Amino acid sequence: MNSIIFTKVDGLTILKLNRPKAYNSFNREMALTLQDALLQCAEDDDIRAVLLTGEGRAFSAGQDLKEVVDPDGPPLTTILTEHYNPLVRQIRALPKPIVAAVNGVAAGAGANLALACDIVVATKSASFIQAFSKIGLIPDSGGTFFLPRLIGLQKATALMMLGDKVSAEEAAQMGMIYKVFDDDDFGESALRLAQKLSQMPTKGLAMTKYALNQSFTNSLDAQLDLEGELQPKAGVTEDYKEGVAAFLEKRKPIFKGK
Repeated sequence: MNSIIFTKVDGLTILKLNRPKAYNSFNREMALTLQDALLQCAEDDDIRAVLLTGEGRAFSAGQDLKEVVDPDGPPLTTILTEHYNPLVRQIRALPKPIVAAVNGVAAGAGANLALACDIVVATKSASFIQAFSKIGLIPDSGGTFFLPRLIGLQKATALMMLGDKVSAEEAAQMGMIYKVFDDDDFGESALRLAQKLSQMPTKGLAMTKYALNQSFTNSLDAQLDLEGELQPKAGVTEDYKEGVAAFLEKRKPIFKGK
């Protein structure tokens, strides 16, 4: 059984975590397969957006602890440096939007990989858990970086230290995720959002993502300079020309990601 289901539909690729019996918990094979899939998404110009979700009842329960306690399994250092850290870097460097569609529980590294994505949506029955403190570990997979920036230091500290379960609706209210959809039409709603992104100006979205990444460390002056550098590049794309023409002609634009 493939641990990652790779489906390409027009300009959209759907990556589905596929270890449902283990609640899509990560082992080495699944982490490396997802890395390969994300690399393919980055290099294929026909792929203009990515939807990351899970098979079955969970998005991902995080690290498969059976692998951790296996005497022949990888140590924690390897799990971080070879599994999760590369995945977070790939997600943030991907020059096209990636949507996390959280279809069930997202715990530990599973939650933090979702939060590293550009847009996170969740089904109403989903939940998010910073489960690390329950086994004496620290939050990883970029959690200590992204979560305080999403919801503030005080709230992030409490969730990480106490390990509280956060419902999808609570997550949306505190700004952790973008939107919650009803369970009955979650798949269709998440797909529709990702498809919309796949038909938008891909190069402009990539530059937007790059600018947002740099804003984490830039000063205001540096960020203004970066905007001044990127905007002229966006202004010579075919999609910019099409967007302006469509606006003036009062019609719907047809973007090609060029």
